[in-house]
Amino acid sequence: MAEDRGNGLDDNLKVVKIMKGISKKPGKQRKNRAVAALHSRQRMVACHLDRPLIREYNVRSVPVHKGDIVKILRGGEGLKGNEGKVANVDLGMIKISVENVTAAKADGTQKALFIDPSNCIITKLDMSDPRRKERLNRLKEGSK
Repeated sequence: MAEDRGNGLDDNLKVVKIMKGISKKPGKQRKNRAVAALHSRQRMVACHLDRPLIREYNVRSVPVHKGDIVKILRGGEGLKGNEGKVANVDLGMIKISVENVTAAKADGTQKALFIDPSNCIITKLDMSDPRRKERLNRLKEGSK
């Protein structure tokens, strides 16, 4: 660890940040997201849960899976307030697409819009994956 300069916690926090590799510079943060490994990207595609789900599972956010029902909280072009099933999770762009959330192309066809998961909340979880179900149950039991 670094030598204490008499400032107390500040020095220790700086050392921890340096050890974790966290940068304050926006360009470095964007670069880290762009070159992140797939297992890291899966965590980046996490979305907050609705309040009843937070109380039930004792966790604030979980990674979004195809089949979850989400409500869009932010966005233009009439996106805000839409609710639908997650159609696709794109780990390359770190975005999700929701059914019936589309934009018209110049030739008149509809194209799926990709939304940042931070602009949504999960209102209903898809529990078809046994590993996800087991993990959420462990979190639920951990609070008791």
